[in-house]
Amino acid sequence: MSTEVRILEPGKIEVPAGRIRFLVLPGQDIFARRAGRFRILSGSHALGDYLGFLALLADAQQKALDQFPALTLPGPDEQALCREHGMPLLSSKSWPRNPAWHSGLRMVLQQMAEAALPAAASETVAGLMHASQTVLEEMADRILAGELADISPGELPFVAAALQVYWVRMAGSLGEDAFGRLQESGLCPVCGSYPSVGIVSAGTNQGLRYLSCSLCSSQWHMVRIKCSNCESTEGINFYTAEGSKENVKVECCSKCNVYLKLLYLEKDPQMDPIADDLATLALDMIMDKEGKSRKGPNLFFHPGV
Repeated sequence: MSTEVRILEPGKIEVPAGRIRFLVLPGQDIFARRAGRFRILSGSHALGDYLGFLALLADAQQKALDQFPALTLPGPDEQALCREHGMPLLSSKSWPRNPAWHSGLRMVLQQMAEAALPAAASETVAGLMHASQTVLEEMADRILAGELADISPGELPFVAAALQVYWVRMAGSLGEDAFGRLQESGLCPVCGSYPSVGIVSAGTNQGLRYLSCSLCSSQWHMVRIKCSNCESTEGINFYTAEGSKENVKVECCSKCNVYLKLLYLEKDPQMDPIADDLATLALDMIMDKEGKSRKGPNLFFHPGV
């Protein structure tokens, strides 16, 4: 693992804030693109089988999103109130979940039931198909609270996938103008979740950093060389794996000891926040040995595995 230390002031490498697009909602093909990325990564990866399974799961998410029923969403007054007070409109902690997310889960499970899955995964699918709404809601509460270790490793991906579909559907239905900046800039403006990774953009947004939500896949701008957890601008170090293409770096804050992976799209524009985070778990293992921690989860990684 090699280390580099940046001494640039926050904002010096970016265009003025007034010209920066603050929020980018996930496209309606988000899961189809993610499935493609999982397939690319699975070809020669040590976790190839699991990444291949997640490609099938992302396909199922896309079909569920395409068929998701209409939802009752916050109106203009509630949107304005949340923008005024810097609160997430669709908070993962307090938004009253519509039972329609169960329909999304069933659609995901039905698609996966038709796939060639290992026996254990097929049994899990069958079990979740018959699970009560109470059990499903309890699992959802734990997942959204970040208590992933309390969920069965076999059940976690399916329930998390359905929750992602539900929040992506809501965010896309409302549009970017419904959401405002939060008081805590390191939390998703849409749902208040922690980011799974950061994205350093290419193309027209060259060099800008966006944080990518672990739940709804929305991306929001945050200046670089600033801790996404405690917002410190001092003691920010960057780590890369020896011999890597440096398309993924780890940004670590010496003040709060929290790290965040950064995906550099100029190095590889096909990278996906969820897929490439999982494909670089070796970096997490290294940071864990160094005594560093991450705030934002990857909902497809069970901490007990």
